[in-house]
Amino acid sequence: MTIQSGEHFLPARRALADDVYDAVLGLLMDQVIEPGSRASIDGIARQLNVSPTPVREALARLESEGLVVKKALKGYTAAPLLDSDGLRQLFEMRRLLEPYAARNAAGELDAEALKQLEGLVEAMHRSGQAAHTGDDRFKDYKDFANQDAEFHRLIAEHSGNALLADAIGRLRSHMHQYRIYFQHGVVEETSGEHEAVLEALRSGKPATAEKAMLDHITKSYARISASLAQAEQAG
Repeated sequence: MTIQSGEHFLPARRALADDVYDAVLGLLMDQVIEPGSRASIDGIARQLNVSPTPVREALARLESEGLVVKKALKGYTAAPLLDSDGLRQLFEMRRLLEPYAARNAAGELDAEALKQLEGLVEAMHRSGQAAHTGDDRFKDYKDFANQDAEFHRLIAEHSGNALLADAIGRLRSHMHQYRIYFQHGVVEETSGEHEAVLEALRSGKPATAEKAMLDHITKSYARISASLAQAEQAG
């Protein structure tokens, strides 16, 4: 693992656990720590100018999210990127889980939750536009990734099934897919779909909410699988 000095340094103030987590996540998402390569606790700590303890905590958290893998006697390694087959499996899971969650959440979301979802839809639209002025680094699309994950998490949280919500939350481990979204400029296309899901949830009709979520995930898979195929061919 070769980490260039400077860009990923934290502020001189004492770093909080969340600061270190965000910094290590950025190293992974920008492939400064390349997929499949070792994530050295001591090396990352030196780069971020912190003690090994918050780095160890960050890596443990990232392991629970599936972005790093811990192996006996070898320590942590960055998880490999999804290939076409892995992406298909991911979206098969999403098609099974998320429409059902939306169906159950319809009629259960109160005014406050619906307002939160509306705010997230608006924020994703702004973040998607802003990201295209960046340089394809994680910092440029991190807001969109977090807002999109929160949109889906909030719906799942109101499904009435904690295990279902937890399973959907764990799918966030494949955050690298967002890079493909931004590299191929398809983020804007999701805006109308998110709005359709929100309107379906507002209607309180379970079948309508289920259909809107299924439509969103089906179209999302079509876009990102085509983009991944282009990326693989270009690589």
